[in-house]
Amino acid sequence: MTVIELINNDKQKRHFSFEVLPPLKGTGTEKLFATIDKLKEFNPLFINITTHHSEFVYKQLDNGLLQRQRIRRRPGTIAIAAAIQNKYGIPVQPHIICSGATIEDIEYELLDLQFLGISNLLLLRGDKAKEDPRFIPTKGGHEHTTDLIRQVNRFNEGFFADDTPIKCPGEKFDYGVACYPEKHEEAPNLEMDILHLKEKQDLGADYAVTQLFYDNSKFFAFLEKARQMGVTMPIIPGIKPFAKLSQLSVVPKTFHCDIPQELALEAVKCKTDEEARQLGVEWAVAQCKELYAHGINNIHFYTVSAVDSVAEVAGRLL
Repeated sequence: MTVIELINNDKQKRHFSFEVLPPLKGTGTEKLFATIDKLKEFNPLFINITTHHSEFVYKQLDNGLLQRQRIRRRPGTIAIAAAIQNKYGIPVQPHIICSGATIEDIEYELLDLQFLGISNLLLLRGDKAKEDPRFIPTKGGHEHTTDLIRQVNRFNEGFFADDTPIKCPGEKFDYGVACYPEKHEEAPNLEMDILHLKEKQDLGADYAVTQLFYDNSKFFAFLEKARQMGVTMPIIPGIKPFAKLSQLSVVPKTFHCDIPQELALEAVKCKTDEEARQLGVEWAVAQCKELYAHGINNIHFYTVSAVDSVAEVAGRLL
């Protein structure tokens, strides 16, 4: 079943889904599978697998000079998605991104996914490279998520990117996109950001998953404005329990979201990471209960550095 079919199958039931990262290069799947083992008891609707583009590092040579090398720290998104689906029988949703990929690269990814029987995707532009001041599309790649959507649509229609017909078209892809309750960092304003979300919906996106947030009032305001501007597809809130003292400054910088004053004031009272983690669990439980009270029954969790917290939150809610 597609993700949108799963969402619509029982709208009154509380649905749980979560995101995982592919393992670091050379580390194996043990830690990843341990995460899924811990969370599978909550019957996840789907598991979302991130994609990470390659980056440049500088390696010092014997002669003292620096050599620029391209590395990819977390390869294997498609293989990991297939492994999860095969091992657990849980629907998977790999990220397909513009960043670091050519149109041809993406086409091969779509073919691989089709061969593996994976049809649910999350389509994203992806982050800018660390060494770049702004997002710079890969030569021969896409600049915007909407361009990526058009490529997937064309593939679904039975044509490769060069308009060559696909002799044996397989199952069509179903896809969602990302959205940002506190706007994307590059958007000039929230209204313009929502217009871009509406465009993605009009091109065929069936649902959207939000960036993480800690202030429900901002999500509700975003949802209301999105509906006013014609966005009708399901919008799934993304929650990441606050888990470490350092996240008080790291999270706003990394994810471009505010820490509410009430949470921040409590966080600075914490003496240890465990105290901060417990605070984060309580805050996330309260967030989810308020979302449920407003009729939001699909909640997506970000698990990085927060697996135990997500398990505790889910255990108290589901």
